[in-house]
Amino acid sequence: MVGVDPGEALELLKSVSFGRIVFTEQALPAIRPVNHVVDGGDIVIRTHGGAALASHALPPGEAGAGGVVVAYEADVIDPDTHLGWSVVATGYAHLVTDAEEVARYRAMLRPWVSGAKDFAVRIRPQQITAVRLTSAAT
Repeated sequence: MVGVDPGEALELLKSVSFGRIVFTEQALPAIRPVNHVVDGGDIVIRTHGGAALASHALPPGEAGAGGVVVAYEADVIDPDTHLGWSVVATGYAHLVTDAEEVARYRAMLRPWVSGAKDFAVRIRPQQITAVRLTSAAT
């Protein structure tokens, strides 16, 4: 394994559209597969109003809205060669409330599953770790 710097890690995240968000639900870890877009240094997903994450990720500036701590993980690993990469971004998630921003994210990010996904959640990474899985030395 070889470490990857945070800038390159964000570029790796930009190269894929699918990952897993990890958050706390009823004091237990919860993991959901989601598709994403990287916007600047932020990771953005769309969700529906009844989703557990949407109910915890208050908009910035609201009382108690320090954001909800999440981890976001995405990877590409070849099942035959076992080569690839993995990125984990940890930080705070907030609901996007600006109507123009939400509309922009709707245009940028098409959910893979059916149903209304009227909410956008922005993850602002505080820590990004990544590794490349390389072949073993012979």
